[in-house]
Amino acid sequence: MLVISIQSQVVHGHVGNSAAAYAVQAEGVNVAAVPTTLLSNHPRYPSLRGRVLETELVADLLRGVEERGLVDEAAVVVTGYLGSPGNAAVVADFVERALVHNPKLVYLCDPVIGDDGHVYVADGILDVVRHRLLPAANLTTPNRFELELLAGLSIADAQDLRAACAALAKGRRIDVVATGCTLADTAEGQLETILCADGHLSRFATPRLPIRPYGTGDLLTGLIAAHLAKGEVTDVAVQLAVETIFAVLVRTQEAGTAEMRLVPLPGRKP
Repeated sequence: MLVISIQSQVVHGHVGNSAAAYAVQAEGVNVAAVPTTLLSNHPRYPSLRGRVLETELVADLLRGVEERGLVDEAAVVVTGYLGSPGNAAVVADFVERALVHNPKLVYLCDPVIGDDGHVYVADGILDVVRHRLLPAANLTTPNRFELELLAGLSIADAQDLRAACAALAKGRRIDVVATGCTLADTAEGQLETILCADGHLSRFATPRLPIRPYGTGDLLTGLIAAHLAKGEVTDVAVQLAVETIFAVLVRTQEAGTAEMRLVPLPGRKP
């Protein structure tokens, strides 16, 4: 069992592969983590060190993944934060080659293009996500803002969400996991992760906690990928991932830390 995970890496905190790689390994699945950035911390901190990796370096690392036969071994390939349009293009090239080489490979695309009404990626990345990565994906995990942006529709209720997922699919089969949802009928004080598979909605609600650490979406994507690699069907993989995310958030709240507490507190069960 192997997951190839292509996304950002940070020194401090848990976003990108610094969240997903640990989660995949904790589920007993091997991971080949390919960085697109190497940063000191999440960009929303007051200061930031490091840089987006050069496109030639990312392309070289991905060629190395192929040369080691990891595409043959992998069950799932994940893409997340890409860093630059050049990186987005070489990652799309890799995904397309990988899916031809290993038709059994599941491609999970986390768009990672924005949140809270703002696009925060470089010009050109959105086009690659929209026109190359999503059309190749079996599964995508946008937050509500990203789903609305990519579909060109606003979402207020379950019917709107189905319509947005259909618009995103453009006639092909792609399962959508919409994160951070509060719809018209969402219970008060709850937050939902909603799987839309062929028009059917599976809704997973958890209590909304008064914290918002970085990287929860990256962690969720990694966990879903790990469960898929172990052979779980999509709705079970999403349910298990949501349960783990909520446990991590409870642990983080108890610890009083700004970053997610991935490692269990002393004396507590994982």
